Amino acid sequence: MIGVKNWYLAAAAAIVMSLTADALAQLSTPGIGLSADRPQLSKEEQEKRKAVDDAYRSTINKLPDKKKPADPWGDIRSPAANSSKQR
Repeated sequence: MIGVKNWYLAAAAAIVMSLTADALAQLSTPGIGLSADRPQLSKEEQEKRKAVDDAYRSTINKLPDKKKPADPWGDIRSPAANSSKQR
């Protein structure tokens, strides 16, 4: 009988620990904040980041638009099959 009581106690402890682990994970840990105040960037760093962002945007704008994928069987399929694919 003592072994069964210990087993129930261990099972109950495991259940309680598994339920509290999720709640504990949601608590914020002091000192490890992702949205913590970041140090202010210097003028040089701000200009450098702006130049990198502008270069990225200009490169993205130079890329050609994606072409619609070729579907050689598109005319043969029924309209119901075509409309379900476009969703």
